[in-house]
Amino acid sequence: MADLSKVKNQMPVQDPKERAHNFSEVALGYTEQQARAEAERCLNCKNKPCQAGCPVGIDIPEFIGKIKAGDYEAAYRVIAKSSSLSAVCGRVCPQETQCESKCVRGRNGEPVAIGRLERFVADYHNEHKAGVANKPQFNGHKVAVVGSGPAGLSCAGELNSRGYDVTVFEALHTAGGVLVYGIPEFRLPKKIVADEIENLKARGVKFELNTVIGRTLLVDELFEDGYEAVFVGSGAGLPNFMKIPGEDLKGVYSANEFLTRVNLMKAYRADSDTPIKHSKAVAVVGGGNVAMDATRCALRLGAERVVMVYRRSEAELPARKEEVEHAKEEGVEFMMLTAPVEVLGDEHKNVRALRCRKMELGEPDSSGRRRPVPVEGSEFDLEVDTVIVAIGTSPNPLIKNTTPGIDVQKWGGIITDEHGKTTRDMVYAGGDAVTGAATVILAMGAGKDAAEQIDKAIQAKSNITKN
Repeated sequence: MADLSKVKNQMPVQDPKERAHNFSEVALGYTEQQARAEAERCLNCKNKPCQAGCPVGIDIPEFIGKIKAGDYEAAYRVIAKSSSLSAVCGRVCPQETQCESKCVRGRNGEPVAIGRLERFVADYHNEHKAGVANKPQFNGHKVAVVGSGPAGLSCAGELNSRGYDVTVFEALHTAGGVLVYGIPEFRLPKKIVADEIENLKARGVKFELNTVIGRTLLVDELFEDGYEAVFVGSGAGLPNFMKIPGEDLKGVYSANEFLTRVNLMKAYRADSDTPIKHSKAVAVVGGGNVAMDATRCALRLGAERVVMVYRRSEAELPARKEEVEHAKEEGVEFMMLTAPVEVLGDEHKNVRALRCRKMELGEPDSSGRRRPVPVEGSEFDLEVDTVIVAIGTSPNPLIKNTTPGIDVQKWGGIITDEHGKTTRDMVYAGGDAVTGAATVILAMGAGKDAAEQIDKAIQAKSNITKN
């Protein structure tokens, strides 16, 4: 009989006072006893509403049932049928708005902690795995994947499982995309990402690093090299700025640059040769998960005061609730209904303050959220020496500009059909390169869906050739 407790088993975490000064993982993971106890809360619904809320379609009741039975490796195999990055998803996916939002237990209490259970299973597998992964039988076809972020890795994993010879082309010197340059170590240890990539390599997926598609190689050249299809999962790494006076002052960072220096280049280490400003007072502009990551990194770099400046109220914050709670516990200040109007500098062109004005919520805008409007005469100066801008990103136009036949939206997103097919034959795309900045699991779902369509298209052309 299921455990009818209305609350989740709590996730052990580092003490806020300690973790605010280190980059070790905040959430410590379930013990075996906690995982078994949480699994007992699952009702094993026959219609599986939670599975319908998962962008990659994991059979959630089945893997939780394996946990109940104590067969954690079997639980991992269930997840692996649908997801190539379970240890990642168990940590950073917004389960509260996806699978857990559909959980029946959530109607009268808290839903089953699906994400925490997925993390437990993946971590158990990675800790206890033995031997070499089985390489699928090669089917004679080659596919190129551009970008090694969640969309690219998911597409590569799915194509590999279907027998394709897959090569992933990554512009940076390390594979992982936003998983390594964007998400901090304390939320997603980089060893986790490296292990997932090693799993793909062991299965036969190849990685070409330091290769910029659109510069080092063109998409057309990939086809000339024998690749029968190309998947573009190059993300959305082009930062947006506020377009206010003073953004060119020393001490203003885009969140992309700041987080890349911290996460990929390890600027927080004493032995790092990557320069970064160790600030006393920091303002982070924005309210999403990237803004949360930037505030918490700034705190860990030694800032005495970190303020998140957001133009709407806390009810409209797009960041995950858990990340907001963790940031508050660690000492981040939240300045709601506030919008920057100018970055002020000193005589040496260093940031000395962020001039802001108070806002109030008016009528809803096109997104359905109430539009913030300025309050007259409410301007004030927030004294800071660093400003980090985290108000969104756009896809890099490089591939669009160097690949004939690919159409894009006005804002830069690659145009595809519902399954990732672009306007260029045998070129597919997914993830942030199509949607703009979104979640890891949505990018993974897009990569997996595109892989299925690539498989169908190549097999159809192969059959025509045979006939």
